[in-house]
Amino acid sequence: MQIGMVGLGRMGANIVRRLMKDGGHQAVVYDKNHKAVAELAGEGATGATSLEDLVKKLKAPRAVWIMLPAGAITESTIETLATLLAPGDVIIDGGNTFWQDDVRRGKTLAARKIDYVDVGTSGGVWGLERGYCMMIGGDNAVVERLDPIFATMAPGLGDIPRTPGREGRNPRVEQGYIHTGPIGSGHFVKMVHNGIEYGLMQAYAEGFDILKNANTDALPADHRFDLDIADIAEVWRRGSVIPSWLLDLTASALAGNHTLDQYSGFVEDSGEGRWTINAAINEAVPAEVLTAALFARFRSRKDHTFAEKILSAMRAGFGGHKEPQGKR
Repeated sequence: MQIGMVGLGRMGANIVRRLMKDGGHQAVVYDKNHKAVAELAGEGATGATSLEDLVKKLKAPRAVWIMLPAGAITESTIETLATLLAPGDVIIDGGNTFWQDDVRRGKTLAARKIDYVDVGTSGGVWGLERGYCMMIGGDNAVVERLDPIFATMAPGLGDIPRTPGREGRNPRVEQGYIHTGPIGSGHFVKMVHNGIEYGLMQAYAEGFDILKNANTDALPADHRFDLDIADIAEVWRRGSVIPSWLLDLTASALAGNHTLDQYSGFVEDSGEGRWTINAAINEAVPAEVLTAALFARFRSRKDHTFAEKILSAMRAGFGGHKEPQGKR
C-alpha cells in the first residue's frame, strides 16, 4: 500500500522504515528538514519537496499520515492538506493530539468529503524494532481500508501469553491495535493510556527513592540498609508482580549509572496527563494517583529529587525525551 508521511522525527521516520521493511509498502515522505527526507529516500522512500509535491506523488485514494507535535504545526498542516486533497482521500493524525480537536477536524474535513482517522500511537523510539500499539478512531470502512498499514506497524502476538476467554473476539487486538470507535476515540484512549503511564512512572520513581534513602543518617543505625538499587531493579524484572517495560528501562539506566548523575530531575509533561485529569473532572471520576503524578512533575521543576531522576531516565528510555538545557 502507498502512504504519505509528513514529519520524520523520532517516530515518523521509524514508522516509514517499518512499513517499507516489514510490509513492502511504498512511502512518500516530507519534512522541513531536507536531510531527513534525503536519508529516507536513500532507504527506498520517495522524497517530496513540499506538501503539494507529496500529494502529487500519491495515487488516489490518497492516505497521508501526519506525525508532528500536537498543536499549531499539526493544525496548519491539516488545513493545507485539506486544500490539496480530493474527496475519498484520508488524513491520519498519529501524534498526541487532543481528542476534541479530532472531532472538530473530522467534521470540517467531512464537508470536503475527505476522511479523517486519529491514531494514538505508543511505542516511542523502540517502535521500529518492537512495533507500535495503536488506538484508532474513525469510520469503520476507512479504518478497514488502512488495515494493511496498521497490521504492519503493530507488534503482533510476540511471546505474550494469550488471554484465556478471548475466543471469538477481534483478533487484531491481540496483534496490538484496536479500532476504538468514531473519530476522537483513538486519541481519547491514548490520552488515558498516557495518564496511567504518569502514575506507573511515579510509583516506580518514589519506590526507588525510598530504597536509595534507606541508609539516611536520620534513621537509627540498626534500621539502615545500604541497598544496591540497580540489582533490586533487575531482580524485580524476574518473577515479581511488578515487571514492565518501564521497569526494564529503569534497570538499564541504573545499571549504567546507579546515581543517574546525567539527569537533573527536571521532568516535563507533554499534555496528555493534564487532559486525562480534565476528563476525570468532567466525568466526576476520582483520579487521585494520576493527579498526584501530574502535580509531582510540576514540583520537579522547582525541587529535584532522585525520584525525578528515575522519571527522566524512563522518559529518555522509551521516548528519547531530553531534559531542557540549563535546568540542572
